[in-house]
Amino acid sequence: MTFSVLIADDEQGILDFVTLYLEKDNYRTFTARNGESAWQIIQHETIDLAILDIMMPKMTGYQLIKKIRAEKNIPIIFLSAKDANADKILGLGIGADDYVTKPFDPLELMARVEAQLRRFYDLGAKEIASPSTLTLHELSLDLNQCVLHRRQELIALTSIEFKILRLLMSQPGRVFTKKQIYEAAWEDTYIVDDNNIMVYISRLREKIGTREGDSYIQTIRGLGYKIK
Repeated sequence: MTFSVLIADDEQGILDFVTLYLEKDNYRTFTARNGESAWQIIQHETIDLAILDIMMPKMTGYQLIKKIRAEKNIPIIFLSAKDANADKILGLGIGADDYVTKPFDPLELMARVEAQLRRFYDLGAKEIASPSTLTLHELSLDLNQCVLHRRQELIALTSIEFKILRLLMSQPGRVFTKKQIYEAAWEDTYIVDDNNIMVYISRLREKIGTREGDSYIQTIRGLGYKIK
């Protein structure tokens, strides 16, 4: 099996160097000089592993990994000149599977790539094909057309409402914090308590109604929200 690897870095020399070693080991490679280009590749190509720089133009590695993790489960390695322990802890904490600092030994990087691919694809963590529809009782959320049906009724959603509902319906019963909801729906860093979340939750409750007399979306006091 030939694996596809995305390398995203604003330094062309790094892209060429890593690509050379990957292709020597028969990997298929895609390269991007900024976060937005990397995200487009992720959206339109089948990527088995991503190697991301942190400080990239247009979209940082931190912002990019949040978008990837919202939709996909693939191994991600940060390759960065930021070598402080705090940077490594942050990178791993927001979803990276490994962290390699520059300057780096290319053979070590190849070994880490191989180890991550083996863990994900040989040992059972392979990405499961993403569903096109999320269904929960009478609710059916079409992820491709971004529309919601309750039984046969079409319920119009704003983009923020859709993203919140997609997050909640992806794991019924799980409690999501305001921070998790904000960052998934607004795709930005959550800094302060935002009443917008409460407003949008209230709108969603009105639109999707109740089941067995209770609201689908439940407030867990002091923690966040979950879908019943």
